[in-house]
Amino acid sequence: MQLQLILCPVDFSDFSVSAYAYALTLAEHYKVRLVTLHVVELSKYPYADYAGATGDLADLSRALCEGGKAKLREFVTKHSRQGVEPQLVVDQGNASDLILSFAQTHNVDLIVMGTHGRRGFDRFVLGSTTDRVMRRACCPVQVVSSPAHNIMTTGPDEKHRLSRILYCTDFSINSERALQYALFVAAEYGAELTMFHVVEGNLDPPTTEAIIAARTEQLDKLISEDQRKHLNVRTAVRCGKPYQEIVGYAKEVEANLIIMTTRGGDALDRAVFGSTTYRVIQLGPCPVLSVHT
Repeated sequence: MQLQLILCPVDFSDFSVSAYAYALTLAEHYKVRLVTLHVVELSKYPYADYAGATGDLADLSRALCEGGKAKLREFVTKHSRQGVEPQLVVDQGNASDLILSFAQTHNVDLIVMGTHGRRGFDRFVLGSTTDRVMRRACCPVQVVSSPAHNIMTTGPDEKHRLSRILYCTDFSINSERALQYALFVAAEYGAELTMFHVVEGNLDPPTTEAIIAARTEQLDKLISEDQRKHLNVRTAVRCGKPYQEIVGYAKEVEANLIIMTTRGGDALDRAVFGSTTYRVIQLGPCPVLSVHT
C-alpha cells in the first residue's frame, strides 16, 4: 500500500482545525502531498435567492469564492508548521459532492475531515457532509470528532506518532480491506495493534466462554506468523453492543486510532438499524479510520 495524496476539507470550524492538524502530521510522516479544500455552498447564504432573482448571483458567487480563498490562505498560514506546504483549492457547490468528486478525479489516497459530533436522533436521520463522504468515498476517510482530544502521542523527536491502534472486525468479507490498512499503519508507526471483536446477545456463561475462545482463535488466524514477527499484536473479545464495547475498550487502552469498516446505507438504514461505525465516530475517544467496502 502507498500513500501519496491526502485531502483535508476545511469549513473553518474548530473541528476543521483538529482535522487539519491531524492531516499535517500524516503528510509530514509519509512525506506526501496535502490538499486543503474549502467548498462555498450558496444554499447556506439566505440572500443567494435574492441575488439570483435580481441577476446578481454570478457576482455574489465570485465574491464568496474570492473570500473563501483569502480565508483558506489565512487558515493554512495560521495552523501550518514548517515542512508541509499544502495545496489550496476553493470550489462552489454541494460540499459532499465536490469532496467525493475531487477524491475520485485526483486519486486521493486518504480523506481527513472533522465532524461536528451531533448527538441524538438527528445524527441517524439527517446525516452530514462527513457522513455522506464516509459512506461513498473511493478511499478511506479518517474522521476527527472532537477538538479536545490529544490525537497522537509525541515522540522523543517531537514528531507525532501513533502508539496504539484498535482494529475492529465482525469477520465479514467487508472487514478484510480494513485489516490491510490496520496492518499497514501499525507497521509504519511501529504501533501496538489490537484485533478486537464483539460478541452480541445475552448468552449463558458456558456458551459465552466457548464463543469467546472460538472468536479469539479466529482473530489469531487473521495474522500470519511472519507478520507477527514484525508487529506487536494482541487480541481482545468482548460481549455486548458493538459500539459500546468498542468505545469502552478504546478508552480503556487509550487508543490513538480506531480502524473499522463502513457499509454504504442511507438515512433510513441508520434510523432503523443504526450504524456501529457512525456511533463510534461520534462517541469514541479518538479518530476513526473508516474503510468503505
